[in-house]
Amino acid sequence: MQSFSHDGFDLAFLDRQPASGSGDPVLMIHGFASSHYVNWVSPGWFKTLNDAGYRAIALDNRGHGSSSKSYEEADYTPDRMASDAAALLDHLGIERAHVMGYSMGARVSAFLALSDPDKVATLVFGGLGIGLVDGVGDWDPIADALLAEDPSTISHARGRSFRAFADQTRSDRQALAVCIIGSRASMSEDDVARIAQPTLIGVGTRDDIAGSPDELAALMPNARAFHIEGRDHMLAVGDKTFKQRVLEFYAENPL
Repeated sequence: MQSFSHDGFDLAFLDRQPASGSGDPVLMIHGFASSHYVNWVSPGWFKTLNDAGYRAIALDNRGHGSSSKSYEEADYTPDRMASDAAALLDHLGIERAHVMGYSMGARVSAFLALSDPDKVATLVFGGLGIGLVDGVGDWDPIADALLAEDPSTISHARGRSFRAFADQTRSDRQALAVCIIGSRASMSEDDVARIAQPTLIGVGTRDDIAGSPDELAALMPNARAFHIEGRDHMLAVGDKTFKQRVLEFYAENPL
């Protein structure tokens, strides 16, 4: 792991070249309560991309993993988190990259595509469909669950799930509770329609959080949906068919 500083945060990241020594860069942005390791290393994305000849890069978002934390909601807006990703590319001297995000990371990727379009060659949204526009449900109970002193008192099913995930990843639950409120800004249909990069939207057929990938793709000028069969929100990220489809997508849309 390496790190760099941006906007008052020390941000950890991993940068791995393929065996050939050089390859087109893929910047990966993880989901809420996750980390570069949980979202991208453990499910095999680094190996998949490196084996296919790509340079794999992923950061720990502010408030997550080994990056520094904040307890201010304003620090976790999608545009400020997107600025971290843009700053990482600048730090590495990368002018243009494939960008892939999962769940919250997909939302951040969408904001990055609008704020720094020249840096984003293609987009992969995993675990986020029309929820980018209409939201993905009520997150306040999840914030409450993250802050609960006794997890056995949590009655909200999704809250219990995210609390267990946060405990499993040994996350700073106070920072996450603030992040989930600050980071959930939606994007208007008009803004989504301005995302011109080739985009692949992959959502599990059992995902009850992301929203329809087809509805989101229909709003965008150059997007297509991919249904990850039999996978829910937590399991879709590492699915073999999703990885294969992403590699095909990159082959179809080289830098």
